[in-house]
Parts: sequence; C-alpha cells; structure tokens
Amino acid sequence: MKRLLAFFAALVLAVGFTSAGPKPQAGIVLSHTSVACGTKKSKKQDIDLLCQQYVVRSGTTDYTIRQPKPDEQHVIPLNTPIQFTLDKNMMKFKFSGTSFKFMVISQAASSTAS
Repeated sequence: MKRLLAFFAALVLAVGFTSAGPKPQAGIVLSHTSVACGTKKSKKQDIDLLCQQYVVRSGTTDYTIRQPKPDEQHVIPLNTPIQFTLDKNMMKFKFSGTSFKFMVISQAASSTAS
C-alpha cells in the first residue's frame, strides 16, 4: 500500500514539473497600426489616446495584439522575430531587453504559411 501511495505521489509531482508553464513559440511581427483606446479629459477638450496594435504570425496563425495601456509608446519594428508565450488572453515577450505584455485581440489562420 505504501508503494502504491509513493508511486502516485511521484506521478503527481512529475506531471506538475513537466507542465510548469506555457512553452515559448516563435513568431514575427508583420504589421503595426495605432488605434484609439480611450480618451483623456483636458480642461477644454477631450484628447484621444492611441495604443499600438500589431499582427504577429506564428506558423499558420496570425495574432492581433494590442497594448493594454495607452501610456506605453514603444514601437516594435516590422519583421522582428520574437519568442512569445500565451497566457489566457495575454501575449508576453521580450524585445531589446524590455518585457512586453499585450492583449490578444484576435486569432486567425494565416493566408500563407511562413
């Protein structure tokens, strides 16, 4: 009985370590646009705030991603290769030593496989 219990405990621990987190995927930044993502009230007028929106291709899937906050104004060059992870509706990656976290707006099959 003790052996069976030890076996199941070892199995549970092994499964916990093998699925520790999402695996990195390779992708490339295909396009960039600025989209309205809110307004800021000034004394006399409302100012539209812009967020950066990108299309990232990974294999046969295109991800449309957007900045979660309008105050981060980093621009990532086109055709930049990245290694990213997906966690729920967020895409995380690093570029030039800076960590980025973008909201995944949509996923679509790419029109041409890369």
